Amino acid sequence: MAEGADGNPVAAVAKAAGAASGGVSRAGLIGISLGVVAAGAAAGVAVERLTVGRSMRRRAREELDAAAPYGSLRGRPRTVTAPDGTELYVELDGTGWDEAVPGPAGRPEQPEDEGQRRRAWFTRRSGAAGVDRTGLPGLLGGTGALARAGRPAEAAPADTPTPLTVVFCHGYCLNQDSWHFQRAAFREGLRLVFWDQRSHGRSERSRSYLAGEPASIDQLGGDLKAVLDAVAPEGPVVLVGHSMGGMTVMALADQHPELFRERVAGVGLVGTLAGDWNSVTLGLPAAGARLLRKLAPATVRLLGRQVELVEATRRIGADVAAVFYRRFSFGSKDVDPQVVRFAEQLLDATPIDVVAEFYPAFGLHDKKAALAALDGVPVLVLAGTEDLLTPPAHSEEIARALPGAELVVLPETGHLLMLERPAEVDRYLAGLLRRAAGHAGVPAPPDPSPHP
Repeated sequence: MAEGADGNPVAAVAKAAGAASGGVSRAGLIGISLGVVAAGAAAGVAVERLTVGRSMRRRAREELDAAAPYGSLRGRPRTVTAPDGTELYVELDGTGWDEAVPGPAGRPEQPEDEGQRRRAWFTRRSGAAGVDRTGLPGLLGGTGALARAGRPAEAAPADTPTPLTVVFCHGYCLNQDSWHFQRAAFREGLRLVFWDQRSHGRSERSRSYLAGEPASIDQLGGDLKAVLDAVAPEGPVVLVGHSMGGMTVMALADQHPELFRERVAGVGLVGTLAGDWNSVTLGLPAAGARLLRKLAPATVRLLGRQVELVEATRRIGADVAAVFYRRFSFGSKDVDPQVVRFAEQLLDATPIDVVAEFYPAFGLHDKKAALAALDGVPVLVLAGTEDLLTPPAHSEEIARALPGAELVVLPETGHLLMLERPAEVDRYLAGLLRRAAGHAGVPAPPDPSPHP
């Protein structure tokens, strides 16, 4: 491994990242594995500063934060205990539930005001001892049985088939609110399950990691099984995973292939890969990609040990981070600025020690053999042509392993497909749900609600 002048194996990378951001970059900057190429974005930021003042950019961000509705949709909160005792935050939504679903035992469900919601969601959790996940939110709106807190829904007739339960698994450094548009579109006639992966969002910091066990994608597969057992133990299930969430679904298939024979009626793999993470170049030339693979793991570990410093200086690198977020999240130039800002907020909410916790797991992820469990199940493989984090070639490889899968590659689309192209993503997900309903022998769900 290359060393800096002081013998530190990551000194050169740390120096470059520090120079580009004016200090240690924000957590999200490293969270999408880009700290080692920070200098490349600095030029773009410099050009932007020639035309737009810093105070103007800050004011624009504040105005977007105040106006944007994204992330405001809520369901009925639940807490599910993972195999190692970690408490996972889950929300149940949709009108397909045939009875009032209880919330967490002993926790009265009172709606929060908007200020409370934003403070709870975007408060950074620093320090290595753990994460305070208290103050779970109440019911904040929506329609259907789950939106009427304290008012039991009418029981469905005994001969009514169980509707599909759709479980959404989010990606690395995100949380369940990254599915905002899909939550809004698919509420009618379905049982929706959204959950925060361990250490992300409102879920508890991984207890096994804090006890010294490395994070793994296999562990996330076990978490998904715990969520299914707790909130959807019966009936047909559709699993939809984005990025790390797609890897979670593959890990579940590896551990419990019988579920995919008996209960899983459909699978959606969005912007993900089955292995070979170390071959991803992030759009860099060959030399830069080699340097990235060599130095990024050590750089992330280093920053993960400097939690207080990174979190205390996160605002210094705001402009540089914004360039990265845009470049590595979206593939087109016409994305709604509110959506772009929402993505920034999602990524910024992940502390640097959580970033460091999961980063090594991706290089070890290899579930190509596990894809065989999906054979015979309706599968949608969805990718963006401009995705630099999980390039479309990886989706194409998944589709080759599953000849019956539907492969869709959206043009001019980046990694956050469900935010950048919500109408198109919803259309293809609706097709998957119709196929899944036919596979399971249950009524097809209604068409998704259009986006405003």
